[in-house]
Amino acid sequence: MQKPTIMPNPNTTEHADGLTPAYTNHLSRRDSLKLLAALAASAMLPALAGCEPTPAAKTASGTTSAEHWPELKLQPITAKGYGKDPNLIMPPEAPWPLTLTAAQLSLVALLSDIIVPQEGQSPSASAVQVPTVIDEWVSAPYPSQQRDRLTILSALAWLDDEAALRFAKPFTALGTTQQLAIIDDIAYDNEQTPQQFQRIVKAFARLRNLVLAAYFCTPEGIKDIGYLGNVPIAGAYPGPTPEAYSHLNKTLTELGLSDFAYPVS
Repeated sequence: MQKPTIMPNPNTTEHADGLTPAYTNHLSRRDSLKLLAALAASAMLPALAGCEPTPAAKTASGTTSAEHWPELKLQPITAKGYGKDPNLIMPPEAPWPLTLTAAQLSLVALLSDIIVPQEGQSPSASAVQVPTVIDEWVSAPYPSQQRDRLTILSALAWLDDEAALRFAKPFTALGTTQQLAIIDDIAYDNEQTPQQFQRIVKAFARLRNLVLAAYFCTPEGIKDIGYLGNVPIAGAYPGPTPEAYSHLNKTLTELGLSDFAYPVS
């Protein structure tokens, strides 16, 4: 079984001169906090798998290819959160400072658009400000977000280190083919993943989950999947359709709860 290949974004061009544009945020802080709250509640966001150290691996030539991993020493975030009784209707404008640097945001934007590129009428992840939501997430002073902060920042540093080892440039300065060559090696956790990539594969998977969940929390992402909820109905509520009642009654019968079936006229 061959490993799938990450395809380049058809709406971007090959670049070899390091001209990746800097990410620009267009969200208000209140809007990014709303998306953060939606992301925290998202069912699309599974728990983080462990990123334990992995042993060195043997290459085809028999030599040892050791894992490299940035052992970051991050300053702890000491800002206060919302507290025990937050006002979620009118949240504070800036409950904690954002922590990603401009370079880190640009790298997150580039990776986000590799994960969710523009396709047809659907915008890319950076176009709907996903990197800002990621910044909110890793800057929030809560235990799960702070675990993700170390994971995500380590992944960003790893990508620059790997780009320097392979091509003597930062990741954002590489051409698209070179960038995707690295991403192909860490995008999938399967039997073909070399041992030295096991840790970054898990970290990149966490970033991918955050990007996807954040994207589908935005109005554009919701529209993209065809979600029809949260839409007002004009006039009197018509109630469930006969088909919906029939499905419910069938399920109740299968569960031995036919006494609770709804009469269908």
